[in-house]
Amino acid sequence: MYEDEQHIAFLDRYPTMPGKVLVAPKTHVEHVVRDLDEDAYLRLMGIVRRIALAVEQVVPSERTYLLSLGSQQGNSHLHWHIAALPPETPYEQQQYHALMTENGVIPWTIEQAVLLAHQLRTVLAGRQ
Repeated sequence: MYEDEQHIAFLDRYPTMPGKVLVAPKTHVEHVVRDLDEDAYLRLMGIVRRIALAVEQVVPSERTYLLSLGSQQGNSHLHWHIAALPPETPYEQQQYHALMTENGVIPWTIEQAVLLAHQLRTVLAGRQ
């Protein structure tokens, strides 16, 4: 749903929250602080912020979660999760609970994903 020369962003195939997006640098990066110089880090975070603002505009949210996860044993490529917490979500279903696939994923169709990606691209085009 977003791409430039250095970054890519796409909808999570198995979202646990509406509008969940993943953002990653195109080059292989494993450590967020050691493998990126300050300019590259700030560019990446600028993209994360820009996409998070678009998600907030399209998906009703009480709060937006931004986090970077991964491990050397699993997915070691640096990526950021952007997830909009729906309004009225009970506290015990927030934070990590809301992001864990063990607690369920949102069933959606390819048509819904295409529509959401289009809405996000439209908002992003207006934020340049």
